[in-house]
This record gives sequence, C-alpha cells and structure tokens, in this order.
Amino acid sequence: MAAGLVCGAAGSRESDLFLISRRPHGKHLAGSWEFPGGKIEGGEAPAASLVRELREELGVEVEVGEIYAVGHHVYDEKEVVLLVYACRVIGGEPQCHEVAEFRWVSPTELVSVPLPPADAPVIERLRRELAR
Repeated sequence: MAAGLVCGAAGSRESDLFLISRRPHGKHLAGSWEFPGGKIEGGEAPAASLVRELREELGVEVEVGEIYAVGHHVYDEKEVVLLVYACRVIGGEPQCHEVAEFRWVSPTELVSVPLPPADAPVIERLRRELAR
C-alpha cells in the first residue's frame, strides 16, 4: 500500500499542515483517521498509485517526493506494508469522494491523532523532528 504525508500547496494557508482522512463505513478500520492513499495495483509503481488514489479519494493532484517512512502491521484481517511518501498538493481542493471526512492538521496535532498501527513509523519520525 502507498500513502501520503500530504502538505498543502506552497503559499496556501495549508502549506504547513498535513492532510488526513477518515476511512468510510464498510471498509477495514472504518472510522479511523489515516494518511490518505491505498492499494498498489499490479504493475503500478507505488508513487503512481498514490497519485491515482489521492485523485480518486480526495480529488487532489499531488507531487510525490521521497519515502518518508515505511510501516508494517499484521491485523486480524490482513497484513499491511505501507510506503508513506512526502507529498505536496499541486492542484485541486480536497473533497470527500471516497473518504468519510478529511482534515488539515498541524504537525503537533498530528502526533496526537489516533492512527492505525501501520502509520506508527510516520508519527515516530514526526515526534523526533518536532523534538529538535
């Protein structure tokens, strides 16, 4: 799976904030906040899948940067390996196409939001960076 640690567009009021989304009813971990993204299709590059997923789920175009963190967790239902990329919005305004809700949060707020276990390495890195 690929997900984005998504910042707002350069120069926007959200440029220093991160975008999180809430999983819709009927999905694995429904109601949980998470970094937006999704499954990598067969033959698809992870960064390309992230661009596609963010367009489908939230209606935004993103520029995908480096891998920020890699998460792994074995849930009762499935095992997840999560590649989390640093991203920036370059087009569109977020909308709830395939998510229940979205929010822009500061780095300080983000480290206090309960997220799924596979997202833990992102939060650990953010905490280290905030402590500097």
